[in-house]
Amino acid sequence: AVAAAAIASTILGNPLQLGSSSSSLSVVAFCPPSHHHHHRNYASTFLKSSAVSESPSVSTDNSDDGDDSDKTNNINSKSWWKDFQLKDSTLAPSVIKDFPILATSFDADGKIISPTPSSDADGADGKQNKRLVYLDSAATSQKPNAVTSALTAYYEHANSNVHRGAHALSREATEQYESARDKVASFINANSRNEIVFTSGATEAINLVATALSNTCGQPPKNARDLYLTKGDEIIITESEHHSNIVPWQMVAERTGAVLKYVPACSATGGFDLDAFTELITPNTKFVSVQHVSNVLGSINPVDEIVEIVRAKAAPGAKIMLDACQSVPHMGVDVQKLNVDFIAASGHKMCGPTGIGFLYGKESVLNSLPPYKGGGEMIDEVYMDHSTYAPAPARFEAGTPAIAQAIGLGAAIDYLNKIGIERIHDYEVELADYLRRRLEDVKGVTVLGPPVGTERAALCAFVTEAVHPSDLGTFLDVEGVAIRAGHHCCQPLHRALGYSHSARASLYFYNTKEDVDDFIAVLEDTLKFFGSLGSDAIEEADSDDNFVPLF
Repeated sequence: AVAAAAIASTILGNPLQLGSSSSSLSVVAFCPPSHHHHHRNYASTFLKSSAVSESPSVSTDNSDDGDDSDKTNNINSKSWWKDFQLKDSTLAPSVIKDFPILATSFDADGKIISPTPSSDADGADGKQNKRLVYLDSAATSQKPNAVTSALTAYYEHANSNVHRGAHALSREATEQYESARDKVASFINANSRNEIVFTSGATEAINLVATALSNTCGQPPKNARDLYLTKGDEIIITESEHHSNIVPWQMVAERTGAVLKYVPACSATGGFDLDAFTELITPNTKFVSVQHVSNVLGSINPVDEIVEIVRAKAAPGAKIMLDACQSVPHMGVDVQKLNVDFIAASGHKMCGPTGIGFLYGKESVLNSLPPYKGGGEMIDEVYMDHSTYAPAPARFEAGTPAIAQAIGLGAAIDYLNKIGIERIHDYEVELADYLRRRLEDVKGVTVLGPPVGTERAALCAFVTEAVHPSDLGTFLDVEGVAIRAGHHCCQPLHRALGYSHSARASLYFYNTKEDVDDFIAVLEDTLKFFGSLGSDAIEEADSDDNFVPLF
C-alpha cells in the first residue's frame, strides 16, 4: 500500500471524458450521412454463438436508477463466477507449456524473474513472487516453441537468399519460404498461392494497395489496364478503424482528389451502422476498406451485408479491402466465401514472428495493380529506358524478403492448425463472454462495445471513473497483470465515444479462467485503493497537464 501510494502521488493522469467537438481534414473531404448517426440495435449486427451463455444468475439490468451498487447488492452477480467452468477447460492448460514466456514471474519490486524449471513461488526475501498474467494478445501474441525453433533451424541449417541461387542452401531456403506461402493460402482458403503477398505486416499491406492505386496522382496510367483512383472517386471507411486503415486513405485522397467518406460510429456502442453505410455508397464509390473485427470494441462487422451492399450500389468493379488483423488469428476466415478483393493480416498477432504479414488479393486484381516498390525480384525485363514487371506475387516483393519471418509464420499456422481454428474460436468466444460478464460486475467500470450476451472477439476495452487507463495499467503491471492502455491507434473512435483513452484486456487460446479471475481481483483492489484517496485527491491529479499518454 505504501508503494502504491507513492506511485499514485506521481502518475495520476488527465480526465478521461472529452467534450463534444468537431474535426475536419484540411485536404480530405469527409461526408457523414445526414440523419443516420443514431443508436442502432447493436445486437442485430451479430450472429449469436452457441458458446455465448445466457446465465440467469448474472444480473445486467441497471435500468432502475443506474447505480453501480446494484452490481454488488445482488448476491448472484457477486458469486456466479466461482462455480463457472469453461466447456473446453483443457485447451489452455494443454498449450501453456509451449509458451515459455508465460512462466515468467516478478519479484516484489516488479522485476522480471526469468522462467526456469526451479523457479520458486517465493523470492529470496520470503515475499511471494507474482506470476505473469498476459492480457495483451490483441497487440501481439506470444510465440510457441514451434515458431522460435523454426527460426533457429532456418538460420542454423538453411540460411541463404531465396530464388536466386542454384546451390543446395538456396534451394532449401526457397522451398521453406514458398511453402509458407502455400500454408497462408490454405489457411484463408485463397484460390491460388499467387494471391498471397508477403509484407512486413498489415500496415504495409494496406499501404501497398493504397499507394498502388494513387501513384499516378489521379492521372490515367500509361497501362490502361492498371487500376487507379482519380478526382471525384469515393473511398469509404469507418470512424472505428485502426489508424493504419485511415491515414493511408487520407494520403490517397490528398494525392488523387478522391473523396474520403466515413461511417460514423454509434455513440453508444461504436457499432457498425448498415443504414448509414448504405446511404454513403453511391455509383462513384470505387473503394471500401473496413475492419473485420474492432481492436477496441471487439465487435464483429457484418461483412456479408457490407459486400452485398457494395456489389449492388457502388461503381462497377468497386474493390473491397478487409483489415483482418483481429479475425484471422481467432476464427476461420474464408476469403472465397467473404468475396472481398483484399485482406490484410499480421503474423505477430497469430503466434508468428514480428516483421511479417500478408496481403491477400484476388489474382486478377493484383495483376491489375502497378508495382509498389522497384528493385530485384519484382521485374520481368529491365532495359535502360524502361522495365517490365513480374506477375503477382513477385511484382510486390522487391528485394530480399523477410525469409526467416515468413518461415516462422508458416510454423505458426502449422501450430494453429494442429489445435484447430474452430476449437480456438469456440474457446475464445466463451472466455470473452466470461471476461465481459466479470467486468460488468466491477463497480465503476464501463465496457466499450457490444453488451453482455452478444458475441464479441476475445477482448474488452473499458474505462473507469476513478483512474486514468495509463495509471491503471501501471498498477496492474506491478501485480504482474499485462494489459494495454491508450487510444489503441483509434483516436477518432475514442473521440466519438467521448473518451481520450481506454484500458484493454485481450485474450488468446493460452489464457485461462484463472487469468481473468486474477485480473479482476487486481482491478477491483486497484479501484478500491484509488477510491480511498478521496475525490479531492483524484480531481487534483486529473488536473495534471504533464500526463504523457501511452499509445
